[in-house]
Amino acid sequence: MTDFSHGVALARRVAREHRRLLTPLLAALGLNVLVYALGVYPLGQRVANVAQREQAAARELDAARREHAQASGALTGKDRASAELTTFYNDVLPQGLTGARRLTYLRLAQLARESNLRYESSRTDDSVARGSNLARLTISMQLAGEWDDIRGFIYDLDTAPEFVVIDNIQLSGGGEGGRLSLSLALSTYYRDQPQ
Repeated sequence: MTDFSHGVALARRVAREHRRLLTPLLAALGLNVLVYALGVYPLGQRVANVAQREQAAARELDAARREHAQASGALTGKDRASAELTTFYNDVLPQGLTGARRLTYLRLAQLARESNLRYESSRTDDSVARGSNLARLTISMQLAGEWDDIRGFIYDLDTAPEFVVIDNIQLSGGGEGGRLSLSLALSTYYRDQPQ
């Protein structure tokens, strides 16, 4: 304890002897602390807040750009879907019942002949769904032939540019000469009232 009291006494003696030098230094130190507390620290906090707000604004700007790109993409997608639907109605679907029958009678008979199948019979029926401008033409076909020819016919029908949907396929064997019998239920759609 004597060392501590000796150190305090020494510090008092130095303070008394060098009071003229220590007083301006302590005043300058107090002034520095006061300037820091009242000026520098609040400005530093403001700068930090500005940097945080700038980062938040940049994030919001990125989010707004992404949202704008999505909205623009949705609008572009909607326009593209509308154009593709118009192309489908005008270029892919047959126009009217006459066009649908021409497609089915002529093209299906031609595909059967090219596939070496015997065209035995066919029957058609058309119907219009209520509240729709599309009508459906259903086709029932009976063909006979070899397995490879039937497979080729179905492939050609499936990859043909004409819009024909295969609703049902029934295959039975035991025909004359080992030939298979193929029963197909097909559909095509057409514009009931072209617009």
